[in-house]
Parts: sequence; structure tokens; C-alpha cells
Amino acid sequence: MGQKFGLPTALFAVKCYVAAMLALYVSLSIGLERPYWAFLTSFIVAQPLAGAVISKALFRLIGTFVGGVAAIAMVPPLVNAPELLTLAIASWLAICVFVSLLDRTPRAYMFVLAGYSACIIALPSVDAPGEIFTVAILRVQEIGIGILCSSLVHGVVLPGSISRLLLSRVDTMLGDAERWSRDAISPHPGPELEAERRRLALDVTELHQLSIHLPFDPSRLAPRVRTVRALQDQLSMLLPLGAAVQDRLETFQTSGGTVSPEVAGLIEDSRAWLAAPEADLAERTASAEALMARCAALEPEAGPETGWTEMLRLSLLARLSALIAVHRDCRDLRDQLITHSRQPVTPRVAELLGGRRNRELHRDYAGAARGAFGAFITIVLGCALWIGSGWSDGSTAVMLAGVFLALFSAFDNALGPLKAFMIGTLIATVLGAIYGFAVFPLLDGFWMLAAALAPVLLIGGALMASPRYGGIALPTMMGMGSPALIAATQTSDFAAYANGSIAQLVGTWFAIVMTALMQAAGAHHAIRRTIRAGWADIAQRANLMRAPDVRGWINRMLDRIGLLAPRLAAIGQDGGRPLYDALRDLRTGVAIGELRQLRLDLPADQAAPLTEVLAGVADYYRRLDPDAPPPAAPALLDGIDHAIAAIADNPQPAVRREGTLGLVSLRRNLFPEADSYRRAA
Repeated sequence: MGQKFGLPTALFAVKCYVAAMLALYVSLSIGLERPYWAFLTSFIVAQPLAGAVISKALFRLIGTFVGGVAAIAMVPPLVNAPELLTLAIASWLAICVFVSLLDRTPRAYMFVLAGYSACIIALPSVDAPGEIFTVAILRVQEIGIGILCSSLVHGVVLPGSISRLLLSRVDTMLGDAERWSRDAISPHPGPELEAERRRLALDVTELHQLSIHLPFDPSRLAPRVRTVRALQDQLSMLLPLGAAVQDRLETFQTSGGTVSPEVAGLIEDSRAWLAAPEADLAERTASAEALMARCAALEPEAGPETGWTEMLRLSLLARLSALIAVHRDCRDLRDQLITHSRQPVTPRVAELLGGRRNRELHRDYAGAARGAFGAFITIVLGCALWIGSGWSDGSTAVMLAGVFLALFSAFDNALGPLKAFMIGTLIATVLGAIYGFAVFPLLDGFWMLAAALAPVLLIGGALMASPRYGGIALPTMMGMGSPALIAATQTSDFAAYANGSIAQLVGTWFAIVMTALMQAAGAHHAIRRTIRAGWADIAQRANLMRAPDVRGWINRMLDRIGLLAPRLAAIGQDGGRPLYDALRDLRTGVAIGELRQLRLDLPADQAAPLTEVLAGVADYYRRLDPDAPPPAAPALLDGIDHAIAAIADNPQPAVRREGTLGLVSLRRNLFPEADSYRRAA
């Protein structure tokens, strides 16, 4: 409890209060028509970390401006055709939701804002279309003041540093990754290995999300984004490499064989190095290179007489060497993050930074289309009910329903946060009635108003920092500055306040109903789509005739694993088997990339066996059904064994080695229970 509601939480609550009062004071001082937009925006933008506040503020400002432009473009020409105006607003919101769901970064907030800001500006303006330009300008100004005040207070006054958090998380992640690798190559890995493996996949996703805010961090010594992205890439490589070494060791054990004393000693020395890698860069590099040299010295040569045991030992040593190299690179990149110089700390780091580009993410087009369609139908049906009922405050209900469908469209099951919003709105309605009709009439001047609001806003700000209560606290704080409350207290009209509050509750309730109708069994469908997307990706990649993008493939698969884990937990399903299969598919895709590159390097006649294998793999994954995935056909196993024999006869040692590594990995991934390979007579 002390960690949740300690000094950082109290500081955050005070800053939320100061930002809200500053936004309200500035808006009132310059005579803005609806200062409550600045007030509630200051709470929406609030974040404990300065970089996150500034990035969210920038995205919100851009989105609000674009939404205002869209409202101005739609309302005047279509105001006399309510059907067309409804379709235009609904279509705009749907397009923005679709793009935001494909983006899947904090930047997606900008597209969501562009969508529902148009609803906020356009729907209440249909009765006075001639004033739409003035309304849009005022709304952008009001929201802009809230954004600037919140950014100023949270970003300047004792700012929380994204850089400090990121570096702390990197140290924790590297320690976790090294422990996982030690456990993976242990002779007797523990039962917690699978959980550690899943956590590593989630860590890579978290690192990506933090890096989005990094350019906005006010710290002068903020790490460079491309260094963080390079570290993500190297962390991503650990999963397939560590799992491959673990599989080869388990294969030796289950077959009754043992590794040689030299290999066993090398593994123990590697585990010791992973337990305590040297802090000094030169010493760490020398130790890693010595271990990698021992791996190379112990590798058997691939050839026609190489048996299955020697192939497994070759694969074990090659993957172990690559695993050591990646851990060395991760530690070097960590040193690069904390250095004040922009010069690479090693030539290898310069190489890793030189080929950087944005991280590849899974794109769920069907899920994005579904979310967009839900937002579209909500606006269309809501406007039809509003127009048909003739309810003057119906625009508020429709506007809020559209806002909620846009905000929570990324959730597989948005009912939980929407119900929290309903509870928060109910609390705000009660508090608003008390303040609006019992407290505000007794006040005289802004400073008395600020003092009267202080208890509620400080408590609400503290609760906003809590994951447990934040979903209720935020709508409560927003409700304290609602249009219904401000308008009613100015006229002392309780009926107007009640009508406006009912409109807010009806809008939230309508969003809950539409979400329940549109997102039934959403998590189950999302899991199926994610699994099928990985299989389709493998099937497509296997037949491509261009250079493989192994790093992009690993990033997409880790992103899918990061999506699967919470969805499986949300439906109460044991994630062990699906996530294990996803990790196996990840390793299969890496092996496919190795074989595709080898195929490009070989003449067509020598590459023919590899082409047949890759075509068979594509065929298998293309036909898989998530409900009952069948095992791979024996014909594919025969094709892999034929390709191993063909590659073993190649006169080039490098081709024999690379081909054997890729085909052995593919065989172990697709046929883990198959008998040992034996060259056909």
C-alpha cells in the first residue's frame, strides 16, 4: 500500500490539481466560452512520466486540430441532409479507428482523437451550423490550453523521467534474459522456464512502447531511440537461440546419449559467464570471444559421413556461439545507452546501429475493420435514435458513445473499462450535484473555487495513479468539469443538470450495449486471428525468392506472442500450449530464413531440394486449422532428410554447414518425436 500511495503518488496528485486549476484560470481569464474543456483535458493528458505527458499532449493537440478541420468540412455542406451528415461523421470516426488499431503504438491516440474530436465538435453544432468554425476554433483553443498547462506542470515541476525508468527496466530485462539463458542451457531446466520465456517476449514489447516516448523526455541525457531499437532486436534473438540450444540438449538426454566432457565444460563455463558478465567492456568482449572460439573448435564438420548425433552437436555449438554473441551485444548496447557520447562504444555496436529501422508489428486488419465497423454502427444507430426521439440532449449521448467506442476499440473486451467509466460518471453526478447546488453558490472568486475543489481533485488525482482505481477516478475527475455541471450552476437549474447528467449516463450505457453486441467473444476470435496470421506469414515467407528478413519475422512473432499471452489469460485458458506452439513457429520461421538465404546463394540445380522442402512447409502451414492442427505429413520429413543428404554432398564446407544447421532446426521443430536421421542407402 505504501508503494501505491506514497510520495510519488502524492506528488502526481498535486501536479494534477495544479495543472487543472491553471488551465481553468487561464481559460476564465481570457474569456473562453467553455473553460471546462481545458479543465478536463488537463486530467486526460496527465501521466506520471514527463515524456509520456508531452508525447500524449502533442498527439492530442494534432488529433484535436485535425478533428476540428474535419468537422468544419462536414457540417456546413451536409447540415440540411442529416442522413448524409450522420454517414459522414460515422465514416470519419470509423476510418480514424481503423488506422489507430493498425498503428498499435502510443501514436495511435492521435488518430483516435481526430475521430472523436470531430464528433465532439460536429454533433452539438448541427442546430447552429453557421457557428461551426467559431466552435471548432474555440474547442481547439480550450483543449490546447489544457494540454499546455498539463504538459508544463508535469514536464517541468519535478518531472518523472522516461530515461531513468527505461534504463532501470533495461538492467532488469538483461538480468532476466541472462537468467533465462542460463536455465535454458542447464542440464536440468526448471519448470519456471516457460514463464520466463513468455516474460522475455513481453519485455521486448514493453521496451518498444517506452521508446515511443523517449524523444519527448526533457532529460538532456536521454538515450537515442535507435539504440533502444537495436537492443530490442538483440533481445528478440535470444528466444529462438536459447530454445534451440535447450532442444538439442534435451534431445541428447532423451536419446540416452551424453555430450562430451569438452562440450559439457563449455556449457558450464557459458552459464558461469552469463551469471556474471564482466562490467568492463574489453574484458567482457575477450571472454565472449574465447567462449565462441571454443564452440567453433568443437564443431564437427558437416559432410556425407556425418551422423545425426554429430549434426545435433554441430547445431548445439553453433546456436550456443550465436547466443553468447547476442548476450555480448546486449551488454554492449546497454553501455551505449548510458554513455554521454554519440560515438559507438565498439565497432560491433556501430554495425548494429547502422542497419536500424522501425520495429515490425503484427497488423490485425480484420480486428481493425471490426472495431471501425462497431464505431460506425454506433454513430449511425445513435443518431437515428436521437433524431427520432427529438431529445435535445441526445447529441451528448451519441457524442459520448462515439468517444467511448473509439477509445476502447483496441480492447478485446471493453466492457470492464466501460463499466468503470459508468461508475465514475455516477460518482461525478452525485459529487457534481453537491458542489453545483450546495457549495458553488457560497463561493466568491476563483481562489475560493480552487480551495473548494482541492479535496476531491487531490484524492481523485492520487487514485488516478492506481491501476486498480484509475478507471473510475479519471471519469470522476472529468465529470467534475462536465458541461452539464457548469451550465446548470450558472443558471441554478437543477432540471438542466439532471437532463445533462442523464445524457452522459445514457451515452455510456449505449456504448456498453453496442460493445456487448459488437465484441461478443472478441478475445477468442482475436486469438484465432493471431495464430492464423503467424501460420499465413510462415506459408508466405517459405516460397519467397528474395533475401529473408529474419529480424522482421522475429519482431512480428514476438509481438504476436505478446498479444496472445494476456488474451489467453483474459479467457481463463492455460497459455502454455498455444504459446509453446507460437515459439516453435518462431524458430521454424528462423530456419526457413536460413534456408531461403542458402537457396539464393546456390545454383538452381543444387537448390532444388531446399525449394521442395520450403514448398512442403508452406503447404503444411497454409492448411492448418487452429481448432485441430494436424501433425506434419511424413512426406515432408522424407523431403527434409533427402535435402540433408543432398546438402551433405555439396563440395563447399560453408554450404554444408549452413544447410545442415537450417534443416536440422526445421526437422526438430516440425518432427520432434521422429526417429533419428539416417542417410538412405
